[in-house]
Amino acid sequence: MNVASMSRWARLTIGLVAAALLPVAGAAENATVLPKPLKDITASKAMTSDTAVFAGGCFWGVEAVFRHTRGVTKAVSGYAGGSAATATYEQIGTGTTGHAESVQVTYDPTKISYGELLRIFFSVVHDPTQLNRQGPDVGTQYRSAIFTRNDTQKEIAQAYIAQLTAAKAFPAPIVTEVTPLPAFYMAEAYHQDYLARHPTQPYIVYNDLPKLDDLKKHFPERYVGK
Repeated sequence: MNVASMSRWARLTIGLVAAALLPVAGAAENATVLPKPLKDITASKAMTSDTAVFAGGCFWGVEAVFRHTRGVTKAVSGYAGGSAATATYEQIGTGTTGHAESVQVTYDPTKISYGELLRIFFSVVHDPTQLNRQGPDVGTQYRSAIFTRNDTQKEIAQAYIAQLTAAKAFPAPIVTEVTPLPAFYMAEAYHQDYLARHPTQPYIVYNDLPKLDDLKKHFPERYVGK
């Protein structure tokens, strides 16, 4: 286990001990089901595939949620926000490379819209009010961010954040960054489809399986079992 993994496990251990003393169960228990975006991208009949990149804490859970989302054809864990030279798990774990653990989502826009992906991202994937952290993971590499591929994605993402802010959908301000995607770098092979391959790992059980439960509970029409 590398240094970055060890620090993640250390934080999880502390979190599990604290959780045992509180009347709560599961990191994603307080999922917020949000309204549909007022502005969205209309699918073109000629377009059968598009991509979006999201960062919302550890990429294991983010990837898992989107892998189980109907209309998504592929979800890949990786890094965005920094350079190719520092796009490794060990380096981004220092929090100094500019990267965020991210997931590139390939989807069929005739089956699910970009706005609906945003809705799931904000509702069950993570807590967009946590600055540079998610649960036990702390650092800029775990920040909430939407990496946009074009001006249309930027406009839709910013409009949805403004919509949620106006509706006071969260008890604290949304801190999610909306920034152009410079490049996406695929993470190491052992990170891909991590939840499916390690379903009983304590980190997964406590932090990520509840997110899948929330997707199935709150978006049953979108949930795909695999």
